[in-house]
Amino acid sequence: MSSALEGSRPAEILLAEDNENDVILTKEGFRRSRLLVNLHHVRDGEECMEFLRRQGKYADAPTPDLVLLDMNMPRMNGREVLAEIVADGNLKHIPVIVLTTSAAEHDVCEMYKLRCSGYIVKPVDFELFAEVLRRFSDYWFTVVVLPSGKCR
Repeated sequence: MSSALEGSRPAEILLAEDNENDVILTKEGFRRSRLLVNLHHVRDGEECMEFLRRQGKYADAPTPDLVLLDMNMPRMNGREVLAEIVADGNLKHIPVIVLTTSAAEHDVCEMYKLRCSGYIVKPVDFELFAEVLRRFSDYWFTVVVLPSGKCR
């Protein structure tokens, strides 16, 4: 199957996650996948918005192909980040995948109402987590056609 990314370039993924263990697991999971990934990491929602808006130290940040968003972060939670992304005409084209520990129905419904592109519950088992990331990568970067950074 050929890559849906232009010229088979590495996928630009922004991971908004405050738990360092989950960051390590995510990096390792992508390392095990067959996908070339530039994984960018921010620790909270405010930093996520600065990255996406190319503010401050993120002035040269690439436009991510998609955002992996934790719901429970300090300073600005995932719900607030998703609401801002969807309301921003320059950002609303970027797919946002919620990657969280909560399987609560009200959380799932709330994030879809806010227009997330997908909702993944983080498996506790690392091997299963790595498999979820492999399948995620296969779907989002070989099957789905993503909007380019020029889409505004």
